[in-house]
Amino acid sequence: MRADLLKSELGIRTIADLVRHYPFRHIDRSKFYLISEVDPNAALVQVKGKFIRIDSIGAQRATRMVGAFQDAQGGIMEVVWFRSLTWIKQSIKPDLEYVLFGKPGVFNNKLQMTHPEIELAAEFDKPLKGGLEGVYPVTEKLKSRKLDSRAIRNLMQTALPQVLSSIADTLPAYIIKRQNLLNMRTAIQAIHFPENTQQLSEAQRTLKFEELFYVQMRLMKVKSLREQNIKGLVFETIGDHFNDFYNHHLPFSLTEAQKRVVKEIRKDMGSGRQMNRLLQGDVGSGKTIVALLCALIAIDNGFQAAIMAPTEILSQQHFEGLFELVSEMPINIALLTGSSKTAYRKKLHAQLESGEIHLLIGTHALIEDKVKFKNLGLVVIDEQHRFGVAQRSKLWRKNTVPPHVLVMTATPIPRTLAMTVYGDLDVSVIDELPPGRKPIKTVHKWDSHRLQVFGFMKEQITLGRQIYVVYPLIEESEKLDYKDLMDGYDSICRAFPRPNYEVAIVNGKMKAADKDFEMKRFADGQCQIMVATTVIEVGVNVPNASVMVIESAERFGLSQLHQLRGRVGRGADQSYCILMTGNKLSNEGRVRMNTMVETNDGFRISEVDLKLRGPGDIMGTQQSGALDFQIADIVKDTEVLEAAREEASYIYDNDPGLSHPSLSNVKSHLALMMKNRPNWGRIS
Repeated sequence: MRADLLKSELGIRTIADLVRHYPFRHIDRSKFYLISEVDPNAALVQVKGKFIRIDSIGAQRATRMVGAFQDAQGGIMEVVWFRSLTWIKQSIKPDLEYVLFGKPGVFNNKLQMTHPEIELAAEFDKPLKGGLEGVYPVTEKLKSRKLDSRAIRNLMQTALPQVLSSIADTLPAYIIKRQNLLNMRTAIQAIHFPENTQQLSEAQRTLKFEELFYVQMRLMKVKSLREQNIKGLVFETIGDHFNDFYNHHLPFSLTEAQKRVVKEIRKDMGSGRQMNRLLQGDVGSGKTIVALLCALIAIDNGFQAAIMAPTEILSQQHFEGLFELVSEMPINIALLTGSSKTAYRKKLHAQLESGEIHLLIGTHALIEDKVKFKNLGLVVIDEQHRFGVAQRSKLWRKNTVPPHVLVMTATPIPRTLAMTVYGDLDVSVIDELPPGRKPIKTVHKWDSHRLQVFGFMKEQITLGRQIYVVYPLIEESEKLDYKDLMDGYDSICRAFPRPNYEVAIVNGKMKAADKDFEMKRFADGQCQIMVATTVIEVGVNVPNASVMVIESAERFGLSQLHQLRGRVGRGADQSYCILMTGNKLSNEGRVRMNTMVETNDGFRISEVDLKLRGPGDIMGTQQSGALDFQIADIVKDTEVLEAAREEASYIYDNDPGLSHPSLSNVKSHLALMMKNRPNWGRIS
């Protein structure tokens, strides 16, 4: 029964699984406090004494047990139980000495401990070397079946000696020596039952290193297999279309970062292997022009290109922008979205199959089975995190030889996360903005400053600028949020009345045609203020909009705030982002507001976001499987991650087949890992 529970709740099937179930923290059980010394704000404390009284209070469901616990110095603490009352009543004896361990607190001005761990002082097992006790991850279901952290530790005391002698090192001896690691037998013994804090620290580093090393080895193996098995189209020519556009139609000079990225992509596409590259670039850094240049290389080599974006608005924007750029060139660009009419689709399908269309831009509509290309050579996926792995892979199966794949994101991924999740991809970064762009000035204002903010908005409108006012939309409370939006719209209309001002509104409940009409009015300058939900986070490019007001900014994540801020600052004028919040802010809310005010650097913002939210939240549930570490923490263990990656790279650079005898354990451990773990990091 216990075995079934451990299997279903924690995935523990064998003793080997059990000993690899590590404590997530350790507590010092060697120290006892006098009750008079206990700080009620302390995390956990341990006291020794006797119960001088235990009473049952309340009736039926409201019953609780309250005991008065006294130590040898006469200090008294109240102890409260709300469950297991029968066991407490029968088991606790007033004349015996007990050890209590738990979280102290204060209730009615009395020091109190609720549901402490409790055991007889005579049986208090202090064979714990150094007094450090591991606290193990358990579920509520396990706790209810008496399989709490203490029970897991007792199982560990029985199981570990049975398998300890059979635990072997998986890492080569030279890495263990070079990285000052413990051997695996000592590390596993010490993680469960450390002799002192020094040994515990060494055990943690060893096990974290091993875990991160194999994550890196797996990613490199996947990348290596892809390069060996998936041959790519060879684009040898940089021809007339590319050169004509670059020399005569490019509306501005490329930044050095854009030139570097184009060079990296050109090298990939001429290498004979399928390109699988992630392009990161902050909002407004010029990723789209890079995508066009890559498409022109494909066209010069007789192939078609496709750009897929997550929304109709963004697809339309890409189409209009790119159509204008190549309007004087013999290049046929087409747009396909969910709202494309049937007659138009039929004509487009025919032109696509005949090769008349060189570049197709669109939404998910591009992955429909009926959309067939003559010879698709390049796929560009914008805002790649919005698409599932299956959706992306459908697009690159639209050619016999897989097309080159470039995925783009304006959500900067912290380096540690990119190394861990996208380590099997080549990564390019556009890390500078086009010249002439002024950094956006960001300020935090409380609700009480609203009139001051309205005054500033009027000044900007007088200067001919336009303004976004964005409200949060959280699905769980859609009605409440919709009310917020409409109330906000009403108050804006009162403060900015017609005929002097024109206010547009956009939200997710509107029909696509109505939404597009309102957005077009704003883009054409027919109204000065756009009141919206986060529907405008991606896909609106209005260079004349210079102010972004974000209402209830505390309800947005950092990456979303950064994305919204990126909707302004696209023209030559100074732009502003105003973060409006209520007067009560959590500590995390303050950190987010301060970070936004202090920096425009998307990568720095993403690092703070990673620390606040954790990797799973940033990547979304789809990739979270890649981040289910047993002991490592990629936020805190950057140094260990980089050391592990360095060692893994050295091995792959010098012996990719892992043929050296010293790597036999690495080879077998990696094979087992490849068999058991899904590859979440693949883009295509």
